[in-house]
Amino acid sequence: MLFLLSFLFFLANSGEAAVPYTTVDANAAACLGFATDMAAKPSSACCDGLQQLAQTVKSVEDKKAICRCLKVGAKSLGIQDRFLSRIPRAWNIKVGFPVSVNTNCETIH
Repeated sequence: MLFLLSFLFFLANSGEAAVPYTTVDANAAACLGFATDMAAKPSSACCDGLQQLAQTVKSVEDKKAICRCLKVGAKSLGIQDRFLSRIPRAWNIKVGFPVSVNTNCETIH
């Protein structure tokens, strides 16, 4: 779930304030089923949530905050890398970096 959203925050432009964890969690929740191998494909609600999250990104710090939040959640929720990487492709979302639980959030720009 954490990295599903990571790719979305990379889609936005530059700005200022960091995105709160509650916003990330709320928008990524619908992706959890697929990211944990409980659903056959990412839902349209997953796509909608990620698009909404992407619209909240105003700065590089927002992107990093979303990435950090996603990493914390991925560890505790059983997120599987092999499913995470498929979510951007399923919705034709261009991220510009590998979507993975191993992504270094501090190198995002």
